[in-house]
Amino acid sequence: MKIDGVFSGGGVKGFALIGAYQVMEEKGFSFQRVAGTSAGAIIAGFSAAGFTGSEMQKMMEETNLRDFMDTRKTLLPLPLAKWLLLYWRLGIYRGLQLEEWLEKKLASKGIFTFLDLPEKSLQVVASDLTNGRMLVLPDDLERYGIPKETFPVARAIRMSCGIPYFFEPVKLRSVDGVSVIVDGGVLSNFPMWLFDQGKTKLQRPVVGVKLSHYFGERPKTKIQNGIQLFEALFSTMRDAHDSRYISRKQEKNIIFIPTTGFESIEFDLTEKKKEELIALGRKKTLEFLQTWTF
Repeated sequence: MKIDGVFSGGGVKGFALIGAYQVMEEKGFSFQRVAGTSAGAIIAGFSAAGFTGSEMQKMMEETNLRDFMDTRKTLLPLPLAKWLLLYWRLGIYRGLQLEEWLEKKLASKGIFTFLDLPEKSLQVVASDLTNGRMLVLPDDLERYGIPKETFPVARAIRMSCGIPYFFEPVKLRSVDGVSVIVDGGVLSNFPMWLFDQGKTKLQRPVVGVKLSHYFGERPKTKIQNGIQLFEALFSTMRDAHDSRYISRKQEKNIIFIPTTGFESIEFDLTEKKKEELIALGRKKTLEFLQTWTF
């Protein structure tokens, strides 16, 4: 059965998305249009490129996530260098290795630019801090005078994955100047609204996969220090927009995968934890399909 899919952000917790994808695939569902943010953009991109769930898992098992922590070369002590990179480069790690990895994997399926994908088959969300607006790629590239058909898919996904302060922002150059682009999760971590805005009849069922508790079951955030306050501020900004647009009707089409105990930027994730996340995604998806009606 053909469906559309939306995948939320969540950093390395995105391994759970692979488990969910595998179960949907095994049960005979085929994704025609996909959208995502951050880690969800990676899964959406691989889906649009034609990777199976098993291929996604194999790719991730063969990849050392630490390779994505590519700092710029410096003669300064590492702790001091990180602070300077954060100040001057706006991020500790370049993100170049991540983009090159995406390029290589997508190229293996013959995907280079959005021209290589069916129109509207893939949408990813990023955040333009310079102009203070959300970007839905590739369509919003027209605002910048950039032909969307020739824009690299890997670059769009990298833009969506630009975790603030962790990765350097992508600088999008256009006729209007340079725009600083970061993770789409700053403005919409779960863009379910892209496919279900309640204005037109849906062509296909839309299934979302969200790396969080069910909305009514979310645990309260403990705020006892400055770091926890920052995390709470960021998560509230990230989730407030999406929660507002998800109706009771849409909730029944969402697979909620609570990933408490896992960190988004835990790039030294052990093989055991990777397996646990994939298994968790599979478990929650199987539970969802037992009651889902479409």
